[in-house]
Amino acid sequence: MPEAKPVALVTGGAKGIGRAIGRHLLDCGWRLGIVDLPDSGLRRAYPPRSRNALAIEGDVRDEETVTDAIDAVVHRFGRLDAVVSNAGIMIRKRLSRLTLAEWHSVIDTNLTAAFLLARAAEKPLREARGVFITIASTRALMSEPDTESYAASKGGLAALTHALAISLGPQVRVNCVSPGWIETKDYRALRRKDHTQHPVGRVGRPEDIAEIVAFLLDGKRSGFITGANVVVDGGMTRKMIYQE
Repeated sequence: MPEAKPVALVTGGAKGIGRAIGRHLLDCGWRLGIVDLPDSGLRRAYPPRSRNALAIEGDVRDEETVTDAIDAVVHRFGRLDAVVSNAGIMIRKRLSRLTLAEWHSVIDTNLTAAFLLARAAEKPLREARGVFITIASTRALMSEPDTESYAASKGGLAALTHALAISLGPQVRVNCVSPGWIETKDYRALRRKDHTQHPVGRVGRPEDIAEIVAFLLDGKRSGFITGANVVVDGGMTRKMIYQE
């Protein structure tokens, strides 16, 4: 009998980086559960007629939504080999004006949801000797003004990643991907200086992140990697920038 296609759950999969990851994994032969908000366009991105994709509408900040999503994927496909915790939001606001509710909204969406996913998926991932991936950001390593909640959430993801790698190993590998500038809207509208400031000579695309995620999910190619934070930023965090 042919080997069953692997199964992943991707959160925040309706648009941008999450959609690129989902589409790439489908092209690579994966079966997917994709979670996003009801008004996100998820059903248009992954039509119900797709046999290999299960669209799940819900808010990853909600514990019951996360548990139900894991259960639905296992029920539909019979297994769970990977989770990609990608859902994220940013509220950019001066510290003095950032409300506690806004702080919690960012932390809960970006960081707490990853904890909820890891806890809910532990059993099927251990059984499958699977992979858990968090999508953080180079904002975990450097900052612009007025990004406290976002930076804190992404730094927390990097730390949560190595904690989970130790707790869930050796059955489950856990890694983090930290994108830099990934243009998810109109790539053609970018300016020349947007590209040339990057050591690689261009701004990133969502497909750049999808490729590294697929690599980290492939145990044959990346089976010795766990607890890592893979920075995918065109070299920008290695570039010293001073005003002249």
